Amino acid sequence: MEGIKKQKAWKEKLYVIIFEADTFLGKIFDIILLIAILLSVLAVMLESVVSLKEDYGDELYIIEWIFTIFFTIEYVIRIIIVEKPWRYIRSFFGIVDLLSIIPTYLSLFILGAQSLLIIRSIRLLRVFRVLKMVRFLGEASQLTNALNASKAKIIVFIGAVFAMTVIMGTLMYMIEGTENGFTSIPKSIYWAVVTLTTVGYGDLAPQTPMGQGLATLIMILGYGIIAVPTGIVTAEITQSKVMREVNNKICSECNAKEHDLNANYCKFCGTAL
Repeated sequence: MEGIKKQKAWKEKLYVIIFEADTFLGKIFDIILLIAILLSVLAVMLESVVSLKEDYGDELYIIEWIFTIFFTIEYVIRIIIVEKPWRYIRSFFGIVDLLSIIPTYLSLFILGAQSLLIIRSIRLLRVFRVLKMVRFLGEASQLTNALNASKAKIIVFIGAVFAMTVIMGTLMYMIEGTENGFTSIPKSIYWAVVTLTTVGYGDLAPQTPMGQGLATLIMILGYGIIAVPTGIVTAEITQSKVMREVNNKICSECNAKEHDLNANYCKFCGTAL
């Protein structure tokens, strides 16, 4: 019984250090973790430089494995000390923590898989906790809710844009033909996407007056289309903010909600809001 109590106390102490940033040891752990993440990401980036890989490839490989073992041990400890391991494993940070160690092990079987270790940079979001900026995560949550609320509208919009690019690309294929570089409908659709998004790589360009006219139309449409998703999400954020302000007006007498924004008195009992 005493051994179980000691084990529980040990887990609680580790939990406070690893999952909480309010204590001195918790802050130290998070700072060390952030530094380790930065150094590991830097090592992955340096390894992609051919000259550095030729001169320091073995050293960078060893450093990569040291950080991977460190993060693996940290991940296992997190699973052991949490009260509900599966909740952590399926959480956003739990998935990111797992994905940040898998690529190194995959590199034993798949050449170049270690480049995916750049996923570790997402773990730097923990800096919000260390710097007492958790309120920014709340703002991120509002943005996520707005994106979820506008998901159906955005899907319909993307479907319409996809259909438009297919039609425009096919028309350009018929107008320009293979002699002007539009050798197939898929390639013409690629050109339509590049033009509609105002990227304009320049690898393909219409040569006929009719093709140039169609290209002009697509470019003009592109400027208007880019603003539509932004407007949809902005409208959802504004509506969410208005509803939040409305719900904040709660009558202290009858606990009624959903009063008008400019209301000074409860519409049910007349109490001042």
